[in-house]
Amino acid sequence: MLLEVIFIYVLVPKYPMATMKKFIVLFLTDIGANLNDMMYKGVYHGSVKHKPDLQDVLNRAWDTGLKKIIITAGSVEDINESLVLAQSDDRLYTTVGCHPTRCGEFEQKGDPNGYMQSLIDFVEKGKNKIVAIGECGLDYDRINFCPKEIQKKYFEKQLELSKRFNLPLFLHCRNAGDDLLEILKGHQSNLSGGVVHSFDGTWDLANEILNLGYHIGVNGCSLKTEENLSVVKKIPAERLMLETDCPWCEVRPSHAGYKYIKTFQKSVKKEKWQEGYAVKSRNEPANIIQVLEILCAIRNEDPQWLSEITFNNTEKLFFSRF
Repeated sequence: MLLEVIFIYVLVPKYPMATMKKFIVLFLTDIGANLNDMMYKGVYHGSVKHKPDLQDVLNRAWDTGLKKIIITAGSVEDINESLVLAQSDDRLYTTVGCHPTRCGEFEQKGDPNGYMQSLIDFVEKGKNKIVAIGECGLDYDRINFCPKEIQKKYFEKQLELSKRFNLPLFLHCRNAGDDLLEILKGHQSNLSGGVVHSFDGTWDLANEILNLGYHIGVNGCSLKTEENLSVVKKIPAERLMLETDCPWCEVRPSHAGYKYIKTFQKSVKKEKWQEGYAVKSRNEPANIIQVLEILCAIRNEDPQWLSEITFNNTEKLFFSRF
């Protein structure tokens, strides 16, 4: 693959491997961005604070060096909007699935098969833009939105989509590692791999996921504590993927990884929004560079090398069929 020069980055002595400033080229894919979120329409908690600025957000992403962004969709409503957005730009793609906290939607109209058929129809309709089944999985931190048994039932149901269309899984896991692994192991021979995104678990859980052949996605939520950092240091580079999970999971000053960040965007409070400025506390794809910077610092790896490895990981898993 011919790769164009997309980002100029200056290494500084902060990194152990850097003995002098040099120019390098980064290749980046954000595997998880919630671009349908109302914050990108200027709406926060139901209150309009500024005009829609998604195009500005995307422009910053491309300027940062992102080659592709995968929009995460977690419901039938999300998927429809995601597909429309993905079809507007060759660099945008999306997933098809139902988030664990929304799995009750399968039964809301008393027609689980109808809901499943809607997911099937979306995959068939958007074949050139659909790269994974998800966001699906288990979330036991928020069972107030959907009980465990309903989550497990319709997580397994969505595995049928992965088998039918030979698509990888974009997986969500919060405080549910044992059940997630049990379900995946029960279907292992018929699945096409995938990634457990926004990983913040233990090394034992990470190792189990890796042993099943899955990748691990890292974002700001994966870099909160020193224990988190010790885990992501051990993940083999060929199994790592980078994401923002924006507008959530920013790297905050209280996070253990924050001290390793070198690149900050100009930003203002949402009430004082200006074109060309990011919004404070609203994450966006351009901030994926911060995730890369933290990983390189704690793993003692070269940014160009790690960006190429993680980029190629995403190409093989999500884009090899195109």
